[in-house]
Amino acid sequence: MQLDRLLAAAESLRARVGVIGLGYVGLPVACVLAESGYNVIGVDVDARRVRAISQASNPIGGREPGLSELLGSVVQSGRFTAQATYDGLEEADIVLVAVDTPVEDDHVPRFRALQEACRSLGGVIQDGVLLVVESTIAPGTMEMVVRPALAAGGKRNGTVLLGHCPERVMPGRLLRNLRTMDRVVGGESPAVCGVMVAMYTHYVEATLTTSDLLTAEIVKTAENAYRDVNIAFANQLALICQDLGANAWRVRELVNQSPGRNVLLPGGGVGGHCIPKDSWLLAANVPQEHTTLLAAARAVNDSMPRNVTVHVLDCLRAVDISPAAATVALLGYAYMDNSDDTRNSPSAAVVNDLISAGCSVRVHDPMVTEYRSDLVECLRGADCAVLMVAHDEYVGMDLVGVQKLMRHAALVDARALFASQDPGKIGFYYRAIGVGAPPFGSVAKSHPVP
Repeated sequence: MQLDRLLAAAESLRARVGVIGLGYVGLPVACVLAESGYNVIGVDVDARRVRAISQASNPIGGREPGLSELLGSVVQSGRFTAQATYDGLEEADIVLVAVDTPVEDDHVPRFRALQEACRSLGGVIQDGVLLVVESTIAPGTMEMVVRPALAAGGKRNGTVLLGHCPERVMPGRLLRNLRTMDRVVGGESPAVCGVMVAMYTHYVEATLTTSDLLTAEIVKTAENAYRDVNIAFANQLALICQDLGANAWRVRELVNQSPGRNVLLPGGGVGGHCIPKDSWLLAANVPQEHTTLLAAARAVNDSMPRNVTVHVLDCLRAVDISPAAATVALLGYAYMDNSDDTRNSPSAAVVNDLISAGCSVRVHDPMVTEYRSDLVECLRGADCAVLMVAHDEYVGMDLVGVQKLMRHAALVDARALFASQDPGKIGFYYRAIGVGAPPFGSVAKSHPVP
């Protein structure tokens, strides 16, 4: 009878919904649920984020089409309220959890935020509530972490219904992905899956496929591990082409002419919240000898920021300036184009490496508040520029003008964004990821600082 009541409430939009964690996943989820007609209480431990949301101010930067407008609409309607406490969730019928699930430096997930959220919920929610974890988690987490944490908060096993519907969002496409991407709906029983489908159907315009909890856990971590391995192949190929004096971008183009081949783009590293950790989540509860490919892919991708640093130091030697006397302008600190998301940013590793080598480093990023400075002043007098992220502001950059600003015209391009312009022909000492030495063009001449 409890499940029948819950199903009816989900179908009729009468279910009262809580969302724990109002970041890149939880905030847009709360907004689309409220837009659908549910009354939603959002909880986040960050009081500043809660204040911003309560004032209908979108705390997520970068380009997120439609999110700010939707947030303003659902806050004004009264269907979405944000708070820093769990007060009021004793009336909830469904609670979604979307908190960070990082791995530690030893590659082991400990799920502190998830445990704390579930313990807190265990002391508040009523029996019969459906708790759905949207965070990406290691296989087995629902049984080995979520159930015990709820019990530690006062909820006996079996008194809370459990579901796992892993998110598939991406910065820059949060609302679009929520609405249009297929979802795996994992539940502890088919009846629980039925309630989840009834809720998600209100805003997901795609296929909802039901499964057990464990299968849903594996699917999401496997998706991202698969992508990590494929990126690692592209990066490994780039390193091989560099060593052999070839051009990985041309090799990639020709390989992809073969049916069924799709070599991805190489770059200066892999960032974001999910991909750098999800291979470790997938591997967390199985023997190490069964996960050697995943570990090897992680090692390759983690090595790419160091490869960028090596290119920079090569450029500085070529223009005859020591690292201790050099100023490097690094362009792009977010982990992906046109986003403000700096989690696990490869640029952070490059900055640290360059500072350790003795360089003075300036950082510019039009999307990240901390680095939203004047691009001209960042480049003025620099000895080497490093393009890490292909933000729109950089795509159309005038290299002739850039060269005139710099003290030495050296350019390291982790995205091969400027390769088609052949920067060597206008005087740059140019190195691109995946392009072997000798680099395009000749050593640049020094220019006086304007």
